[in-house]
This record gives sequence, C-alpha cells and structure tokens, in this order.
Amino acid sequence: MSDIHGNRQALDATLRAAREAGAATCWCVGDVVGYGADPGYCLRTVGERAERCLAGNHDLGVTGDVPLEVFSDLASAAVLWTREVLRPSEVAALRRLVPAEHDHEVPMFHGSPRDPVWEYVLGPDQARDALEDRRVPLTFVGHTHVPAAWRLTPDGALETATVSAGAVLELTPGRWLVNPGSVGQPRDRDARAAWALYDPDAGTIGFRRTPYDVAGAQNAILEAGLPSLLAHRLAEGR
Repeated sequence: MSDIHGNRQALDATLRAAREAGAATCWCVGDVVGYGADPGYCLRTVGERAERCLAGNHDLGVTGDVPLEVFSDLASAAVLWTREVLRPSEVAALRRLVPAEHDHEVPMFHGSPRDPVWEYVLGPDQARDALEDRRVPLTFVGHTHVPAAWRLTPDGALETATVSAGAVLELTPGRWLVNPGSVGQPRDRDARAAWALYDPDAGTIGFRRTPYDVAGAQNAILEAGLPSLLAHRLAEGR
C-alpha cells in the first residue's frame, strides 16, 4: 500500500480487507502522513502492522528533511498542521524512515529508483528508465496516487498492464514495476482506497479497491481546520 496521507478511515478499511484476503503482512511505499486529519493514528498503526515502510515526500516535509517551499499551498498547509499535531516520538518515528530500499529482494522507492523522493512514474518513458535502473524481477513505487504496472520483457519490449479493480497480474518473466495506488487519496477518479495483494508463491499481484467511510474522513479534515478542498476531493477521487 502507499500514500495513506493521514486517512484513518481508508487505512482501517484497507487493513481489514487485506486481512480478510489472507495477507500475512503489509508493506508501505511511503507518505503515511500529509493531507489527512489523523497522521498520528496512521503512523502508529503502520508502525505496528507494516513489515516495511518508506518515507514519502510529505513525511520528509513534516520532519524538515525537504523544504516547505517545494510543496503546493495545500500540501504546505497540511505539512505545517501535521508538524503541530504530531508528538515528538511520532516525528522521531518518521525520521527513522527512508524513501528507498535498494537492497531488498523486492526493492521499493516512494518516487522512482532515479529520484526516490520526487519523480512521478506516470508513463512508459519513466517506467522504462526505472526498469532499466533496477535489474530485478519486481520493484514497487508509489507517489502518483494512481495504480499502474509495466513489464520490461526479456527481449527489451515495454508492456503496460491492465490494473483495473480486480485485475490479477501474473508476474511473467522480465522486470515488473508496480504502483499499488493510494489508500488515502486516490487520484484516478475512483474514491475507493487502492492497494495491491502480492502473492510471491503464486507469482501474482491483484489490484484491489476498498470502499471506506469517505464522509467520516471528510468531516475529520474539516473539524481539524485543514483546507476544505482536502476534504471535498476525497469524494471525487482526485
């Protein structure tokens, strides 16, 4: 899973659905906080449940490891608010996270292998660059808030996979780059939480969408005094 963005309602629904689907553990590709109204809860929950967790650009903004000036006005307002509400121990937990894990059997990068913090892998050109950088069968990225998957075949052709809800990829020979989408703020016009179920034994990845209490997440944002657009766009999946 990736890009939870302080959305407690979406995180809880996703973890429940993943457990019901038989997931043994979870990996988080970054941006646990930012935008949403429950950063501390999300950080604690992911810390308890996740076997692996990266830092995203919003996480690094909260710790001060990337400057506030690089964020949009909306994102900057959320970063400042999150700094104010997190406990010192929670900020310390964020500081222990890094935006890339190169050496794992399945590497993960919040953005991309070339730029783990900021690069958006949105299309085939960036996907090819990422796949040529990582000479492994499978790599996970996040950051775009949009589910996606590409395969670099053994003969060097690039294929774009179908990742609609319910789609199951067979990890055929080659190199795969997979983005599970966003749990807490999808941006593909589908408001449901997006995540993926990786089965290393079967060699498959299933793309999942899980409904959650969008109104509850919206109300929490508004009651926290965060910008209202952060609440309104949750219902539109953008």
